[in-house]
Amino acid sequence: MSTELDFDTEEPLIDTVRPLTNATITVRVIKSFPYRNVKNIIFTDYDLKNKTAKDLYEDCMKKIQTTGAFRPFRNVVYDAMKIYTHAHGSKTVNLVINFDHDDNWVMDINDSSKKLVEYGVKNETEISVFNQEEYVSFKANPEEKWL
Repeated sequence: MSTELDFDTEEPLIDTVRPLTNATITVRVIKSFPYRNVKNIIFTDYDLKNKTAKDLYEDCMKKIQTTGAFRPFRNVVYDAMKIYTHAHGSKTVNLVINFDHDDNWVMDINDSSKKLVEYGVKNETEISVFNQEEYVSFKANPEEKWL
């Protein structure tokens, strides 16, 4: 049987079938909440036991600045990260971001001591990176717009 810090080969689920040092996570880069401009970064073989939220944030910023597909996303100041959903967990109704769990799913991108596994991140977890001020504004009035 598995514990929180290892992987399960007897009754594997997608979030426990791989060790935490070799996980796959999806980071949802949110450019605009009302227009639902979101682009994903997939990190494979990511070490959740030794990497921190700050490390993940820096890896995301590096990918955004160096990948041509993220050129339209470079004009946003990304200053917050939050878990969007866990594998086998219920998903939110909102397609852009999860409004629930603001108290315990928000990650501190300046903390270089708390590891990702301590935030509850496992294999196949989806994380959102976004601008905090725009999130607060959108949460107060979650009106979606069309082009």
